[in-house]
Parts: sequence; structure tokens; C-alpha cells
Amino acid sequence: MTYDRLVCANCAAPVNEGRCPVCRASRERLQQEQGQGVFAGLSPVTLVALLVVLLGAVALLAHQGV
Repeated sequence: MTYDRLVCANCAAPVNEGRCPVCRASRERLQQEQGQGVFAGLSPVTLVALLVVLLGAVALLAHQGV
């Protein structure tokens, strides 16, 4: 989730403006969550598709006897 569309329940301003301490804390937390890893931004469907491709590649290598 991105914080650019969130509205603060404390001050009713957009969170990305950081007008109050609650906004600033939420903005900081969301920024940290967004940068947590390579697969953090991928949807579950994409992750499943990558897993299927990986398993297919492993099965192909096992079948070739490598």
C-alpha cells in the first residue's frame, strides 16, 4: 500500500504531507515497509507464477540428469 492516498484520522490531512506526529509516524512506517525486500512489491499471483517457473526449471534440469 502506498501512503499517497491515505488520510490521517488524527488531522484529516493526507498522510504524505506529514502535518501531525501521527502522519509523520505512519509515513515513516510505510516507507520502511515498502523497502523491505526484493519481493515486497510483488503480488501473490506473481510470486506463485515465479515459483511455478522455478519448479519447472528444476524439473527440467533433473530430467536432463545435470
